[in-house]
Amino acid sequence: MDRERIPVGILGATGSVGQKFIELLTDHPWFELTALAASDRSAGKPYAEAANWFQESRLPEDVAGMEVRECQPDLPCRIVFSGLDSSVANGIETEFANAGYIVVSNAKNHRMDPDVPLLVPEINSAHLDLVRSQQYSGGMIVTNPNCSTIGMVLALKPLVDQFGLESVHAVTMQGLSGAGYPGVPSLDILDNVIPHINGEEQKMQSEPLKIFGKLINGAVEESAMKISAQCHRVAVAHGHLEALSVKLKHKVTAEEIITAWNSFRSEPQELGLPLAPRQPIRYFPEPHYPQPKLHRNLERGMAVSTGKLQECPVLDWKFIALSHNTIRGAAGGAVLNAELLVKKGYLEAVSVPAS
Repeated sequence: MDRERIPVGILGATGSVGQKFIELLTDHPWFELTALAASDRSAGKPYAEAANWFQESRLPEDVAGMEVRECQPDLPCRIVFSGLDSSVANGIETEFANAGYIVVSNAKNHRMDPDVPLLVPEINSAHLDLVRSQQYSGGMIVTNPNCSTIGMVLALKPLVDQFGLESVHAVTMQGLSGAGYPGVPSLDILDNVIPHINGEEQKMQSEPLKIFGKLINGAVEESAMKISAQCHRVAVAHGHLEALSVKLKHKVTAEEIITAWNSFRSEPQELGLPLAPRQPIRYFPEPHYPQPKLHRNLERGMAVSTGKLQECPVLDWKFIALSHNTIRGAAGGAVLNAELLVKKGYLEAVSVPAS
């Protein structure tokens, strides 16, 4: 890309998603991390002092010494990535958008707003046009879906396009990092499976309808597919494994489905976006694959793995899908959204906030 690196900031920089943003933005070819913001108790401290860094990589030295600022719209950047908790995200993200910032959010608060794109670049990049009807003062908000939703919709996209999709039954086994830090108490999850994640099933049942919806006259007409989801927390660090059963509109063979997955490419691949996986979906023929420990980091954590495709005696087909919840399902998905925004010229559509 023939331009200088774009200044970006992180809201909620000390939290789980904020730390993953730092990992992904360090040495990013398009973005330069110039601002870290968090709660009042962290503001004014060096990042290394304010944050309990628990990523596998080392905290970059230049980030360690950066001063954490308050979440006020006076940050020296054009784009802010929001890893804020939903309890505070709504007002802060709105304030930044009204101040002229591009807000790329991982929080749930604005996902279902009619004029806010719920974006998965391989699926619904056309929905970016929704920002043209947003009423923020010069800025915009773009969101990515819930971490369990992203893996599912990517696995479903080739089936929707080539065979038509009527209904989905989903059962998830979700990694602990999806609960943030410190997350689920050890005595609750050891030797146990927790069959409840607050709000997760509703998100999986509603978000795909918007994602797969058609943009008509500046608004999204939601998909008519039916989705039933049951969500579980399991003792795996990272990775959401999903057992999916689908009813298709047309009769197909297993070979046709596998070919549809392995050959799937979309706009992020065509545009050469830095974080885009070269092969977004990979099918594993081995009956015991995919597994979180072995396959969650496929394509730097940005790809979805599928496997165990079988005929379903209740619906049509059943299979397993796996995605990395904190990368593709959270920070990585948001960074890819920002890359698409930049490549398609939306950066020039907003005013420059005062530094």
